[in-house]
Amino acid sequence: MTEKKPTFFYFAYGSNMLSQRLRARTPSATAIGVAHISGRRLTFDKLSSDGSGKCDIAPTPHPTDRVYGVLSKINCDEKDALDAAEGLGKGYREERVTVMTPSGNVEAVTYVATAKEPALRPYHWYKALVVAGASEHALPEPYVEWLRTFDSKADPNVTRRAENEKLLFGS
Repeated sequence: MTEKKPTFFYFAYGSNMLSQRLRARTPSATAIGVAHISGRRLTFDKLSSDGSGKCDIAPTPHPTDRVYGVLSKINCDEKDALDAAEGLGKGYREERVTVMTPSGNVEAVTYVATAKEPALRPYHWYKALVVAGASEHALPEPYVEWLRTFDSKADPNVTRRAENEKLLFGS
């Protein structure tokens, strides 16, 4: 009988890079450090239930393309909570990926979009969460600046906007 691993590695490339957001969903989450995946490009074209675009890591034919993110370790008993927060089966599917870290390659879980619309834009608050997480973990500055260049739009739902902005600006 094989013993179940108590933790797993998770590669966050969107709003879950922000530690406060990820820990609200999975309290055991501990950031290991910056990682990247090759042959992918970050997009904001995942169709969200709120009508906006969320992050995806689209495959490209270019092995030099990179998506940076944060590698975290999470307790296995919180996997269901992460699946729910990520929308597993509701626009995202789980994928095992090899991410590169300064210490070497690591196998991790991430989530990729199953429903995409290229014309979508993220809400301002969502893009700000992504940029804040990238800055918090010191992703390469040119990459953080590139994230800032994405077009975004105002969220018409004032309550949702205020709730999410609390993570950025405090209560």
